[in-house]
Amino acid sequence: MNEPLLKVEHLKKNFPIRGGVFSKQIGAVKAVDDISFTIHKGETLGLVGESGCGKSTTGRMLLRLLEPSEGKIIFEGNDITKLSNRELRKIRGKMQMIFQDPYASLNPRHTIERILEEPLLVHGVKDKEARQKKVRELLEIVGLNSYHATRYPHQFSGGQRQRIGIARALSLNPKLIIADEPVSALDVSIQAQVLNLMKDLQKNFDLTYLFIAHDLGVVRHISDRVGVMYLGRMVELAESEEVYQNPKHPYTQALLSAVPIADVDYKKERIVLQGDVPSPANPPSGCTFHTRCPLAFEKCAVERPLFKEVEPGHFAACHLHG
Repeated sequence: MNEPLLKVEHLKKNFPIRGGVFSKQIGAVKAVDDISFTIHKGETLGLVGESGCGKSTTGRMLLRLLEPSEGKIIFEGNDITKLSNRELRKIRGKMQMIFQDPYASLNPRHTIERILEEPLLVHGVKDKEARQKKVRELLEIVGLNSYHATRYPHQFSGGQRQRIGIARALSLNPKLIIADEPVSALDVSIQAQVLNLMKDLQKNFDLTYLFIAHDLGVVRHISDRVGVMYLGRMVELAESEEVYQNPKHPYTQALLSAVPIADVDYKKERIVLQGDVPSPANPPSGCTFHTRCPLAFEKCAVERPLFKEVEPGHFAACHLHG
């Protein structure tokens, strides 16, 4: 297999907890706690898990919107964690992000034309006519009209605003797009339209996606492979259908048991997890899931399981698999 477009090695992000008169650091929130994965050119990797598991933090670190505490982010063979801001600007156009809230991510005081022109200006497109032509092309690509360029974000629906967000992400012809819950704020009918648009764009422009979501049904629809995160750690990673048909980690099994089925006659056993998600400021010892896991045994509480290949192409971090 070819060298991956993106390779993440032992990535960590700790946010300091400060207290006392002098605001000294008294602890740390382990938002992302040693995760590794790859994304190959042209594929979609889905990243799922409960709120607070570190999905969005991971996505923001990949673009250096947040600085990693440890680890490597290798994009096209270059470790971007070592790049200066000036060096990083040169590759910014190749890595873009679609944000969760399509309204908050658009400046309400700017027209759509100005919003879409801004990345082009920053990256050296000085010709105003060329920028305007590009804006019209981008709007048409995402299913809007060129006359929309003179309007403001509040004049659009949620689905239209997200299309504008996608157009902005496409403006510099990126190779990798981090989509951070891009449809979670939209109605179900609009979600399908935006997902289909993203799939069409991927095919037409040879895009690679990291698709972050908490909705397992949405992730299954768009992803080639799926990674499952729990409390800052990757607990399972495999091809999409393999994860859904043959989950190896008890946490993944519990998540899938909660997905509603359209067939009213089909009965499936629901796995109900006990207790609350532990605090990432004070995670449990050993396997962080052992406090809620129905299959946990003594070893789980004292020894952290390795994230390893348990079947060809199927990775999991669980003592039940050797």
